[in-house]
Amino acid sequence: MAVDGEGLSPAEQAATRELVAAAMARLPPRIADGLGREVALRWRDDLPEQVHGRARNGRIGLDRRLLAGWMARDPADDRDPGTRIALATLLHELAHVFDRSPAGGLSRDPRLLDLAGWPVRPLRLGLRTGRNDFRDRSPDPYELASPAEFLAVNLEHFLLDPEYACRRPDLHRYFVARLGTPPSARGADCDGALPLVAAGNEGAGLQLLAVDPARVAGVDYLLAEADASPMSRWGHGMLRLVVCAPGRAPGPDCRLDLEHHLVLSFRAFVDEVQVSNWRGLTGGYPSRLFVLPLAQVVDEYTRVELRGLRSVPLRLAPEEVARLLERAARVHWSYDGRYRFVGNNCAVEAWKLLNDALPGRDGPRLRSITPSGLLRRLERAGIADASVLDDEAEALRLGHRFDSLARHFGEMYAVASAELALPARNADAWLRLDPAVRGEWLVRGGLRATAALLVLEEAALRQEQARARETLRRRYRRDGEGDGTVEALLQALWSDGAGAGRPAVLLPGPGYGLPQEAERELLATRVAEVDARLRAAHAGLYETALAWLPERQRRRLRDAEGNLERIGERLRALAATAPD
Repeated sequence: MAVDGEGLSPAEQAATRELVAAAMARLPPRIADGLGREVALRWRDDLPEQVHGRARNGRIGLDRRLLAGWMARDPADDRDPGTRIALATLLHELAHVFDRSPAGGLSRDPRLLDLAGWPVRPLRLGLRTGRNDFRDRSPDPYELASPAEFLAVNLEHFLLDPEYACRRPDLHRYFVARLGTPPSARGADCDGALPLVAAGNEGAGLQLLAVDPARVAGVDYLLAEADASPMSRWGHGMLRLVVCAPGRAPGPDCRLDLEHHLVLSFRAFVDEVQVSNWRGLTGGYPSRLFVLPLAQVVDEYTRVELRGLRSVPLRLAPEEVARLLERAARVHWSYDGRYRFVGNNCAVEAWKLLNDALPGRDGPRLRSITPSGLLRRLERAGIADASVLDDEAEALRLGHRFDSLARHFGEMYAVASAELALPARNADAWLRLDPAVRGEWLVRGGLRATAALLVLEEAALRQEQARARETLRRRYRRDGEGDGTVEALLQALWSDGAGAGRPAVLLPGPGYGLPQEAERELLATRVAEVDARLRAAHAGLYETALAWLPERQRRRLRDAEGNLERIGERLRALAATAPD
């Protein structure tokens, strides 16, 4: 690289040559050899205030103020700001020169665009989104300006930051594969366990997990079956992580460790009580990757929404499982997209995750805008093994199916009605009766009928709670209705609850990518604090929200809760007097 010494003192010329030498020493040979022309460096006084450098036609101009900082640096300290900013700026501009050369073109490489966050649009074959939504935990927001700037910013960190391999492992592997290992690279000691902030197992809390890919025996495509509501008529697609219990060697038996399994679920983050279908169609809600306990997901769909689940294994090698988890962690910590019912729903997001993590697995042909359609394409491609569903009993035993409890409730109702001649056509009609009417029958049966009624009464209470939530959605307004107490509690839940899908809000500061050791210690403290606040806010919201319900609905809720207490007491009394 040539140095334009016009207007420079001998000391400044020497310092400039030192800067050039330091930069060239960090370039992998493929960049140094691929620049394609003699590159000239000169210092400029006429760059805009926020611009440190520019590259045009093989000439690099740097802000002259960087030279003063470089000359005043501590040569023994690689992290000295004067060293870092001058060297990073020169490497940034060299990246642009290389990218524009015949040997470059990385900013147009489809693989880099996928990893960076400019995915192909599902309904426009070959066209990519113009906006990058991987905005959280960024080393420099300027990387989102364009693919060319993304390349330059990330090459800075690839060449200068020894932790880059741990913070952005997928991009680090890409650059090593395309450019080679930098001469000055130091081996980074990365923690193999990936930090994930998950919803709590109980209530509205959060928990911090460290998921070791070596402990994940497999990944399933988890499909919640459709129901009659417009937003659920094609189902909901998720990914299930088959995580082994501590002490168990990864293998088929890990499928029985259900309490340790996790679900990766792309969902719209709805930060308001009134859900707007229009906002869901037009990108008015954030789309985020939530990490959820499997038990919570099974309960949500099979018991509350009465929808079945199919869990179909994906044929992935252990290294592919590790890459998928690694990419999921990057999405979890950095992605804050926009949900669109047609163009960027759960199926599209799940496809992007699989495509970005597993290149070459028939990516474009798997693309689908419906969850059930994505499953069919995964099956046709030989990636999903749906044969596990052929034997229904075995599928239920091994957790490949989780049936809606509607049939189970019907069976419980038949048991109780055979003894008591209950006054309803079926279980669904029984659950919709006024709780006071049901209460008259709860103390009449024997042990078997009472046990069946307990199951039904638990379901009835859940349905009453779901109807109460829907009533609150319809009544709530942001225009001053009420005394503001409910709104304040909701805002507390939304702001803290965002951490389950956008954990970056829990870890402010200069770090980027996957949190490292010191950040994880702070994160553990923050998650514990937020978990406590969420639980307190959730309890307060429940009691306060009751006052907003119509009197009839408030009475039904209280009666349903009372029914559950009464039938529990009766069942314990019957069990105590039953013969051994």
